Amino acid sequence: MGSRISGGMLLLTAAVVSGCAEPPPAVDLIIDNVTVIDPVTGSAPGQRVVIEGDRIVAVSTMAEPAPPAATVIDGTGRFLIPGLWDMHVHFLYDEALTAAMPALFLRYGVTSVRDTGGDMARLADLRREIRASGQPAPRIFLSGPLLDGRFVVYDGGDPDRPPLGIDVSAAAVAEQRVAALAAAGADFIKIYELVSPEVFQALVDAARARDLPIAAHVPLTLTADEAGSLVDSMEHLRNVELACAAGWADLLAARRARISGFEEGRGFDLRAELHAGQRLPAIADYDAERCDRVLAALRDTIQVPTLRLNAFDLARPYRRDDWDAALADLPAAVAASWSEAVAAHRADADVDLTFAEWSLFLVGRMQQAGVPIGAGTDTPITQAIPGYSLHTELALLVESGLTPLEALRAATVMPARFFDLEETMGRIAPGMTADLVLLDADPMADIEHTRRIAGVMAAGRWLPSP
Repeated sequence: MGSRISGGMLLLTAAVVSGCAEPPPAVDLIIDNVTVIDPVTGSAPGQRVVIEGDRIVAVSTMAEPAPPAATVIDGTGRFLIPGLWDMHVHFLYDEALTAAMPALFLRYGVTSVRDTGGDMARLADLRREIRASGQPAPRIFLSGPLLDGRFVVYDGGDPDRPPLGIDVSAAAVAEQRVAALAAAGADFIKIYELVSPEVFQALVDAARARDLPIAAHVPLTLTADEAGSLVDSMEHLRNVELACAAGWADLLAARRARISGFEEGRGFDLRAELHAGQRLPAIADYDAERCDRVLAALRDTIQVPTLRLNAFDLARPYRRDDWDAALADLPAAVAASWSEAVAAHRADADVDLTFAEWSLFLVGRMQQAGVPIGAGTDTPITQAIPGYSLHTELALLVESGLTPLEALRAATVMPARFFDLEETMGRIAPGMTADLVLLDADPMADIEHTRRIAGVMAAGRWLPSP
C-alpha cells in the first residue's frame, strides 16, 4: 500500500478528530426572540441578537442555530432599540449634579452624549476619571468651551451663568483656539452667539482644516441660512425666527447696530435684550415663502431643537406621574433647589406660549422640508433630569410631526451622522456597537414606551433595570 490510505480510513480519522474537537467558545450575550427596531429598516419580530464584547456579531431569526452564550436574555414580548443619544448636555453647568449624571443617563437608556460647552481641561479630566473608574457610563463627546465673541455670554460672572464660554475676539484668535481644543482632545467645536461674521468664518475654516465637526448657535450678526449651511448642527432653533420673517433684513440691521455699539456690559444681558426685543415680533412677521428658502439652505445641517427646553411651558415635566420618583434620584441639594423652582413655576400663571408653539410648528415644517432633526435636551438647564428629559424630547418631536421611528432616528442615527460614525453606531446590525435598550412595550405604537426600560447594554455590559 505504501503511503496510500483507503477512503474508509480517512472517514474514520475524520470522525475521531471531529469527536475530539472542542465546542466553539461561548459568546458574551444573546437576546432571544425579541422585536428589533432598527431606526432605518423598522421593526422585525422574532429576532436573535448575538453580542460579543461591545459589538453585535449577528442578527438572525430564531430558526438559525444559536451559538453557546454566557448569558441569554429572553426578549419575548419585548422590543430592542439602539442606545439613545442626548446631543446637547452640559456636565459642568451644575457641579452639584455632575458626578450623578453618567449613571442617570444610563438608567434612562442614554448611552452616548455630546457635551456642548464647558472648560475643556476639566471636561477631559472628567472623562478620563469616568473611564478609569470602570463604572458603567455613557460615551462622552466633548466640544470644550462655547466659542463666543468679545463679550462672553456664559462668562461665570453670576451663579446662574457658569463659566462655559471663552472669547474669540478676532479672526486671528480663532486658529489658536481651535488648535488648542484639537490638541486637548475635543471631538467637535461649538460656536456661540456673539461672534462676528469674520470670527465665525475663521472658526469654521480652522475646524474644517482639522476635520472637527461644528455645532453652532446662529450668531446674532448672521441669519440661519447663512450660518447654518456652514456647520454640521444648529442648536435650539434659536434665531431661525428672524430669518423666516418678512422683515428679516431690518431686524438683522438693528441687531448689528446694537452689537457694534455695545462697548460695556455683559454678553448675557446683550443677548437677552436682543432676543426679548426681536423674537416675538419676528414670529409675528413670519413669511412662509421666505422660510421655505431658509429651510432649503439647511437640508444638510442637523437641527437640534431642544423642544424639551423651548416648549417647557407646554410640556411641564413636573406634571407627570413619574416626576417625583425621578427627582428623588438626584443629589438631595439639587432636588431641593429644583423643587423650589418648580413651585415658583407652578404659581406663574402668566406665561407666553408663543415661542413654545412656534418651536413645535417649526420642527414640523423642517421635517416636511427634509431638514435632518437630532435629539438633545440642554440637560440640566431648566430642571432637565439627565436621561429622563430625553424621553420628553422624543415625545415632543412626535407631537411636532415626526413619526416614532423618525424620532428614534433623531436620537440614534443623526448623532452618529454628526460624528461620521454611521458605519459603527446608531443601528442594530452586525458590526455595530452594542449600545442597546430593551423595552417592555412597543415605541412604534406609542413613543412614551421608550420610558419602559427593561435593561440597557452599554460598552459591553448588560445593566438590567433596578
